Amino acid sequence: MTSASYLLQGPRVAVRHVCLQDYAELTALAQESAEMLRRWLGARENTAEAFESYLERFEQPTHEGFVICLRSTGEIVGGVNINNIVRGALQSGTLGYTAYASTTGYGYMTEGLGLVIQLAFDQLELHRLEANIQPDNTSSLNLVKRLGFQREGYSAAFQFINGEWRDHERWAVTAEKARGD
Repeated sequence: MTSASYLLQGPRVAVRHVCLQDYAELTALAQESAEMLRRWLGARENTAEAFESYLERFEQPTHEGFVICLRSTGEIVGGVNINNIVRGALQSGTLGYTAYASTTGYGYMTEGLGLVIQLAFDQLELHRLEANIQPDNTSSLNLVKRLGFQREGYSAAFQFINGEWRDHERWAVTAEKARGD
């Protein structure tokens, strides 16, 4: 992808919309990272049809899908969705994100998710973003803490993953907090 397709760029990574051409690369990343992610996300179907269905969500005004890429190579190092976007008096959305085994630990997700948060508050004109995280997912909890999210609560039996309902902590950040207002 050319840098012209990037929505925002940081020092090392850039963010763009996910697209059909990403299928092979994202499938390979998901397969190499399956063991790392299974506990948090459960088993996922990696067929072309499932990917097309995933992309169709982003045709709706309630969902946005992005990939985080290395600026130097264009290689995908993470994925971010803003789901359940509500307009009107709320102007909010829920974050979902994925790191991959081969690129974990380099700070790419911190930089890339920071860019998506900036995009959400500026270009998408949202006011609030929420992330729901399993209490023992310390990497994800540390990520949102680094980005200024505050813990707001605990949701028992929040999401069905790997055959059981999992508890989640609810974290959020507002546009003012993210901008340091």
